[in-house]
Amino acid sequence: MTWEMVLKSYLIFLRLEKSMSKNSIASYGFDLQKWITFANERAWSIQSVNADEIRSFLQYCQSHGMASSSQSRLISSLRSFFEFMVMEKVRIESPMEVVESPKLGRYLPDVLNQAEVFAILDGVDLSATLAHRDRAILEVLYSCGLRVSELLTLKISHCFFNEGYLRITGKGNKERLVPIGKTAIRWIQHYCEHDRNFLRPDEKNRDILFLNAKSKGLSRMSILNIVKREKLRAGIQKEVTPHTFRHSFATHLVEAGADLRAVQEMLGHASITTTEIYTHLDRQRMREEIMLFHPRYNKNKGA
Repeated sequence: MTWEMVLKSYLIFLRLEKSMSKNSIASYGFDLQKWITFANERAWSIQSVNADEIRSFLQYCQSHGMASSSQSRLISSLRSFFEFMVMEKVRIESPMEVVESPKLGRYLPDVLNQAEVFAILDGVDLSATLAHRDRAILEVLYSCGLRVSELLTLKISHCFFNEGYLRITGKGNKERLVPIGKTAIRWIQHYCEHDRNFLRPDEKNRDILFLNAKSKGLSRMSILNIVKREKLRAGIQKEVTPHTFRHSFATHLVEAGADLRAVQEMLGHASITTTEIYTHLDRQRMREEIMLFHPRYNKNKGA
């Protein structure tokens, strides 16, 4: 049995037995294909590969610039993959039992301040093709803090504008209700009036809210290109991705005193620990403000 055969069976297992989303399965497949390519180049067999050889693979990944967070995800993928092989009696035991994950530092995401967000939103050229769609997308990203995958799959039938909520399908196909502000609702309605009414989606895409010029669902790259184009138009130099709007949404809520549990619910975080990153970000911002303006911290001013 080859590595590729086992991988194919494993991905089917994730889909049928674990009911994982397509995105999650694709991530596992992407990670494990790296390992398989590395192992095949060295003619390592499924039965004989050991922990030292796996460590050499991880060292190779690290030496080629792989971040600790990506290494941790890769190790998780390998651990699950080898556990599957043990379960299917392809191997007697898993070599991953003695392979440790790298220690991760707390990651503080880049965020936009409110002026930068408004500069991007207000800078959209509404005379351009599908510009009302692009403005609506940016408004929803910031107003609701959605993941890109959630935005791409947002359905018209899941928009409850009278109640002020969207029904969002997040990770693990878990559903949640997310509040949406009047401004974002207004721009979605503008998009439907100016752009979407002239599109002719097929049955598969009829309920998808955001469409491209061919009346098909948008891709991740399409959303990234919209964000990058508009941040350049706004004259913002820092790196900005669609996820930056999600981080900015959460950070601005925490800065304004929003309850952390409420922010957790809106973001769809399984654990409050994930949401707590925004309290650390808020404290870091507070410290920077003190360092900048307090006379006892600012070296440019008298002691």
